[in-house]
Amino acid sequence: MHCSANIGPAGDTALFFGLSGTGKTTLSADPERRLIGDDEHGWSDEGVFNFEGGCYAKTINLSRQGEPQIWNAIRFGCVLENVVVDPDTRQPDYADDRFTENTRAAYPVDFIDNCELSGRGGHPANVVFLTCDAFGVMPPVSRLTPEQALYLFLSGYTAKLAGTEAGVSEPAATFSTCFAAPFLPLHPTRYAEMLADRLRQHRSDVWLINTGWTGGPYGQGSRIKLGYTRAMVRAVLGGELAAVSFTPDPIFGVLVPQAVPGVPAELLQPRKTWKNPAAYDTQARQLAGLYRDNFKPYAAGVSELVRQAGPRA
Repeated sequence: MHCSANIGPAGDTALFFGLSGTGKTTLSADPERRLIGDDEHGWSDEGVFNFEGGCYAKTINLSRQGEPQIWNAIRFGCVLENVVVDPDTRQPDYADDRFTENTRAAYPVDFIDNCELSGRGGHPANVVFLTCDAFGVMPPVSRLTPEQALYLFLSGYTAKLAGTEAGVSEPAATFSTCFAAPFLPLHPTRYAEMLADRLRQHRSDVWLINTGWTGGPYGQGSRIKLGYTRAMVRAVLGGELAAVSFTPDPIFGVLVPQAVPGVPAELLQPRKTWKNPAAYDTQARQLAGLYRDNFKPYAAGVSELVRQAGPRA
């Protein structure tokens, strides 16, 4: 699975699926939870396990305040890639993107202070899909039905970000099935079936977290603040949304909470963050259409309920 994983104080495991730049490494490195790994995991009959034993973090604009665990992991024994280093002071400049925005740090998992040295965890209580929506129309946090989970898993939507792929200068919509298209030797629907079996067997809740734009598309709106995203993830994993009411998004159908501790209520409803609601409607319908066009190759391999779980174009 192209995902990160961590464990909470109560022993609850969480998975974070997502493509490069969506927040797998950043959001799984949580001081309140033990990190299993920031990428590449398996899910067996005994639980979750990590393949890599190390982490590979983006460092562009890295700060001690924003990502303290990653900041502290960059020390002797860590390998920096594409990071500009002052030749006299030997201090890295994480804001320098003169060569590329794709600056990285690779380090052993035990460079994270509260890692899980066994590289293993139990069956996930929560599974989080991460997307970075450059259209600025998807809710920042939402709960998924089992059918929506399979539809969005097969879709694997995000935006290609500058610095994650050559030739990309600004975000553009992309779909990578199962959030891992280059790695899949079998047909994507086979992995969707396996995920569905696991989710059903272990009663895992599935959520969608949008780490992209709000108040407008890329170039007009702003990126959702990391502090708000962390608050939403912690509310999800901590069970704080269990007593909150949810309403379905009119375009994407996902269930949006009416309140999240520490997050402005208007941020949860993306249409309310746009100055021009009609422009939001146009963008949302455009993205919904892209979803539906992308899903056509998989439609014959899933149930009618899954086929109808996608956005309403």
